[in-house]
Amino acid sequence: MLTRRTIACTALGLIALCWSVQAGAQNRCTGPTSGVPPETIAALARGVNVSNWTENARLQGPSPELLRAVRGAGFTHVRLPVAGDLVMRAFSPPATIERQLAGVDAALTELIGLGFYVSVDLHPGDGFGRLHRDDPKASMAALTDAWSNLATVIRKHPAERVFAELLNEPDIAPDRWQSEVEQLAVFVRGLLPQTTLIVGPTYWQRADSLPQFRPLADRNVVYALHFYDPMVFTHQGHWDPANPLSRVRDLPFPLVANDPAVERLRSELTLRGDNEALQELDKAIVQAGSPSYVARQLIPAVAWQERYARPLIINEFGVFKPAAPRDSRLRWLESVVDSAEANCWGWTYWELDQGFGLADPRTGRLDVGVIDALMHPR
Repeated sequence: MLTRRTIACTALGLIALCWSVQAGAQNRCTGPTSGVPPETIAALARGVNVSNWTENARLQGPSPELLRAVRGAGFTHVRLPVAGDLVMRAFSPPATIERQLAGVDAALTELIGLGFYVSVDLHPGDGFGRLHRDDPKASMAALTDAWSNLATVIRKHPAERVFAELLNEPDIAPDRWQSEVEQLAVFVRGLLPQTTLIVGPTYWQRADSLPQFRPLADRNVVYALHFYDPMVFTHQGHWDPANPLSRVRDLPFPLVANDPAVERLRSELTLRGDNEALQELDKAIVQAGSPSYVARQLIPAVAWQERYARPLIINEFGVFKPAAPRDSRLRWLESVVDSAEANCWGWTYWELDQGFGLADPRTGRLDVGVIDALMHPR
């Protein structure tokens, strides 16, 4: 999957330089900015999620060497998921909250020092998820509590370098989230007057949920999508053995019914009587057999942007590595980047150094093939 340009760059020892030249192509986009500073749109063009930094017991992030390599490869943005339950008094004692906020502050200091722009992503776990579904009043109080706490840290850093993502993948009805996010955005804007906000729709922030979502009155807002379709491909070999996708392996992309690998997998699942996994596979085959599949899945988002003229970003996308064929994984990643950049959307890869990772956690080195798929010249 390496392009001739990357091979030449590797031979010359100029990988970071070549990738930075390629990255310049995306910055020539002139998509809608609304009231978002153009510098922010440019900063969000190419990023990576750095998960687990503020969730592990030591509050320890990736090595400085790895982060410098990421920056040198042309990434300008880091999305920093923050364990929301650990900054909410409904779920954590004051000492835990203070420790978590100190960890976020240290992460921001390090990332900004390395030249990154950072979006602080409120990324709660199951505790808040249940509360959000069951108790609108209490969950809204928890959200405002979390942002009151996070704002004390974000205000320490330059407003043009840190962005506030109000809630990852809200799991409630669209009309209720519309009302809540409008209120929450006003509340956070009062705390952070100059900060760019990032918000997304319900239903896992899918592109096809955007038509049910109206942009906010606040103009300094970027709208975020997540993209993992087809799930049977991106989540094959799933880490949870109870999930039927854990029994799907070596599935290529695009998914063509008469592909020998697809036929072989169908036969194996049929022989085992694995109807759940077979159903997931057959559903995807009907939809995902074309190289234009990714672009077609994003059509609702394109139409939404044309209607409202607001900036969009795909700030999660990736393929779980253990069971996916490498060439197909790289092909899928390139398709997502192609579609995003064709629409002048920024993108943020999921994630740095775990199951979907940009880097090998054993060696700490970036995967040159993945970098090339993401940063390829257009």
